[in-house]
Amino acid sequence: MSEPAAPASAQPSFVDLHSHSTASDGACPPEEVVREAHRLGLAALALTDHDTTAGLAAASEEGKRLGVRVVPGVELSAVEDDRETHILGLHLSDITPIDSKLAELRDMRRTRAAKIVELLNSHGVRISFESVLEQAGGAAIGRPHVARALIAEGWAADSRDAFDRYLAAGRPGFVSKERLTVKDAIALIHRAVGLAVVAHPAQSGTRERIEALVGDGLDGIEVKHPGHSAEDVLRLTALVEHFELVPSGGSDWHGGAAGQRVLGVMRVPGEWLERRDMRVQSKVA
Repeated sequence: MSEPAAPASAQPSFVDLHSHSTASDGACPPEEVVREAHRLGLAALALTDHDTTAGLAAASEEGKRLGVRVVPGVELSAVEDDRETHILGLHLSDITPIDSKLAELRDMRRTRAAKIVELLNSHGVRISFESVLEQAGGAAIGRPHVARALIAEGWAADSRDAFDRYLAAGRPGFVSKERLTVKDAIALIHRAVGLAVVAHPAQSGTRERIEALVGDGLDGIEVKHPGHSAEDVLRLTALVEHFELVPSGGSDWHGGAAGQRVLGVMRVPGEWLERRDMRVQSKVA
């Protein structure tokens, strides 16, 4: 999927390279995410829904209409030893080769959600799988949709309560997720001629860990994220330079109007996107 750049004269100074829509577990349709980016004066937005590219076409069309560059992306759930690791695939130029794999991952999400509902029912928490599907609205199903069903049917006060009581590891409704290995996730992104970026590593973004991921083909690090401290940003910036990776950053926005994860909050410089463009061009050349 191509991502034509807006004319340089029309580009403001900042971009957001991590956002979600109703194509996965976000609260806003893809077009609305782009409209919010336009309202905020962002030069570019990456739509990175969990294990799906379903929102990219609509987002791209709205971006063309409004003059906002939409960077095609995805957020893949992977495993690194026993650690859950999220890998952002950005600048995807050909999603066809990986759509079947993404569909398989979405099917795994649906199976997991059904198992969660079965477990909850066995513990006396009477929600239905149909109510979870209704909350998902056709999007790639995740635990947040189960949480919303729990809230809607009076079993939890809010999302945090739902996870703390039912859905987190060790709780009655926890089901581990079948995932890609990190190496396979990176390879999948490269098949789409994209860049693989480790998402929100925070304190776990050590030199040893990043070096191992570079060995698996990692292209970049999400340096700016609402969950990162100032110390994290400094350390990750140094690792980007040391391993000659590309820096990335974004709000990880899911549609909320308040809180830390608000679109554009990280003030990611447009120059970072230019550096990434150069990396993409070098991979294609």
